[in-house]
Amino acid sequence: MTADFLIIGTGIAGLSMAIRAARHGHVICLSKGQLLDSNTAWAQGGIAAVLPDSLRDPGDSCELHIADTLDAGAGLCHESVVRTIIEEGSRTIDDLVHYGVDFDAQDGKYSLGKEGGHSKRRILHARDTTGREIADALVTTARNTPNLTLLENHFAIDLITTGKLGMVTDDRVLGAYVLNRVTGEVEIFRSDRVILATGGCGKVYLYTTNPDSATGDGVAMAWRAGASIANMEFIQFHPTCWYNPAASGAEARSFLVTEALRGEGAVLINQKGEDFILKHDPRGSLAPRDIVARAIDHEIKRTGAPCVYLDVRHKAEGFMKERFPFIYETLLRYGLDCEKEPIPVVPAAHYQCGGVVTDINGKTTLRGLYAIGEVACTGLHGANRLASNSLLEGNVTARRALDEMLAHLHPHRESEDFVIPTWEHGDTAAPDELVVIYHNWDEIRRLMWDYVSIVRTDNRLRRAATRLRNLKKEVREFYWGHRVNADILELRNLVSVASMIVDCAVKRKESRGLHYTTDHPKTKPNLAQDTRIRKF
Repeated sequence: MTADFLIIGTGIAGLSMAIRAARHGHVICLSKGQLLDSNTAWAQGGIAAVLPDSLRDPGDSCELHIADTLDAGAGLCHESVVRTIIEEGSRTIDDLVHYGVDFDAQDGKYSLGKEGGHSKRRILHARDTTGREIADALVTTARNTPNLTLLENHFAIDLITTGKLGMVTDDRVLGAYVLNRVTGEVEIFRSDRVILATGGCGKVYLYTTNPDSATGDGVAMAWRAGASIANMEFIQFHPTCWYNPAASGAEARSFLVTEALRGEGAVLINQKGEDFILKHDPRGSLAPRDIVARAIDHEIKRTGAPCVYLDVRHKAEGFMKERFPFIYETLLRYGLDCEKEPIPVVPAAHYQCGGVVTDINGKTTLRGLYAIGEVACTGLHGANRLASNSLLEGNVTARRALDEMLAHLHPHRESEDFVIPTWEHGDTAAPDELVVIYHNWDEIRRLMWDYVSIVRTDNRLRRAATRLRNLKKEVREFYWGHRVNADILELRNLVSVASMIVDCAVKRKESRGLHYTTDHPKTKPNLAQDTRIRKF
């Protein structure tokens, strides 16, 4: 299949791009599962934006939002990128409302929330299911958009480039090999403009708030194609993932308790009922996520307790049911009335602040390849993402990437000039060999949690690197020796992304933002630069 724009991913970045791009050519948008299997759909808190004067929190401004973002990013944010994205925040809200997103409002004004690291109320939300509201609106709009082909259960395997075809011309992208999960066949999708919008890599860790689809596919594909990657050592751990070892099922294991709850007055306490975060930061429970996650990790290790608690018992009766109905009803379904007893929580892997290196317009180091949303490293987040900036970034960079492509759009589809070989399958794996996939999947996630988590050491990183080298060899042999399926592809991508996280972490000989190592506990001003890596 041939398209003017090939978009891989169906979260806010991918669908925002697809809907706009369809006005300028044929768009194919791929989802490796269902359209709503995205990190966007799982986002609870909201989207940060400074609104026009009459609608914003008194005293708020783009300058304050910029300052909060730079402060959270611990010296690694690219200020020009931060400024551009935040100044386009109001336009993003207009876009989403146009698509049908119904943000909470009262008396003709949006109801604005506050989260960790924000100095003012500027988080727009739709109860506590903002991401789902946005995803639903975008999917509905996309389904009704002419010139846009949405394909579910199509798993992109690898990018096709002139370099991989053995050409001596400048390396550029020509399309992608894609597994049709329904037929089991690998198909060729041609395009001169390939946009990665595949989200993050949270499933590389044992405990994560991410959906099962977050296996770092876009970063791994871009890496194999030769694009530059940066800052993968900065993995954000959300401080408050519900802790219940007795519960089972994906929802129970990955249930996020939104930071917006702390913005409305919830307090983190230990088993003695103490507000222990104040010992680490005067902002207490509303300190940036890296500080709060490390404080929880320290408290759990100090006391030997399995978790800490989020306390909302001091709020008025009915508050949770009205403001956070999804959280309230979910916890109640598992036997916890959070208005009467505190919520047990632990940190869990949440968001990658690094990714495929791009400029403000999503342009990567490989001609024709763009990356938008969480898969990209634009410079917005630096060493630690400010809460609720991610949905904003996805929409803004989608718009800017399209504008950049249109400015350089060539009427001739160069990808059609090249002969692209069909995919050659390996042998079908015997059922008893599939256990190797599941064992390796589990081992990667456990070693990343144990060795490359919230607090790191040189010794743990070395251990992780040694084992990952062996795992990469095992996965490579399995990948080339058997017919591909989704499990093999995800395992291949996971081991690649895990290796990138470790490689970047080893290179950073300091503690900064989300990367904290006891061997180098101080932040070093001379190391305030991105950690960039490339395959070749």
